[in-house]
Amino acid sequence: MSSRPVLIIGNRTYSSWSLRPWLFLRHFGVDFDTEMVPLDTPQFAARVGVDLPSGRVPMLIDGDLKVWDSLAICEYMRETHKIADAWPRERAARATARSVVAEMHSGFAALRNAMPLNLRREQQPLPTVDADVARDIERILSLWRDCRARFGAEGPFLFGRFSIADAFYAPVVARFHTYAVPLDAVAAAYSTAVRDLPAMQEWRELARAESQRIEKYERVAAA
Repeated sequence: MSSRPVLIIGNRTYSSWSLRPWLFLRHFGVDFDTEMVPLDTPQFAARVGVDLPSGRVPMLIDGDLKVWDSLAICEYMRETHKIADAWPRERAARATARSVVAEMHSGFAALRNAMPLNLRREQQPLPTVDADVARDIERILSLWRDCRARFGAEGPFLFGRFSIADAFYAPVVARFHTYAVPLDAVAAAYSTAVRDLPAMQEWRELARAESQRIEKYERVAAA
């Protein structure tokens, strides 16, 4: 077994929760191995109860320790690798960053259901956007505008420098691009900064090289 931490992920095409810690670790140059276990396959089912007791990905394995939540993985690796810029350094910005991450972690169910992550989907808007999805979109855009206006002076990301907050909103950036969501100037500039990250580009290229098709994530594309 590798002496390095191993991050078990699902398909890069579809697994938004896998993207978050992978992007964070890759951006900050953390040394780790990646194992992709295809979703909805016998291979994945065989790992449940062994390496994936929660039945979900991602999972970080570091020696005898297993960490099975995206945010917990980021926090654990922040501590063990002493990543100083994982969160903004100023107190108010840091508190706000943790708040927007918590909101992402637990909210926006309508958006998730209507716009599943699919990095191989041709860019195309949804035929219709219901009121709940529209509210999620506007709330996210409002968060982005607020963070950029209050804390974004030192760079193009939500709090200037790249942080856990950007890793958590990266799948939303991808969704907004895939489903051609109209963006204001602030959101468009922020989205471009995230999409242009070398680690984000690497993930996207690996996703495009995958061949597995999962119909429940593809049905939206055919709508």
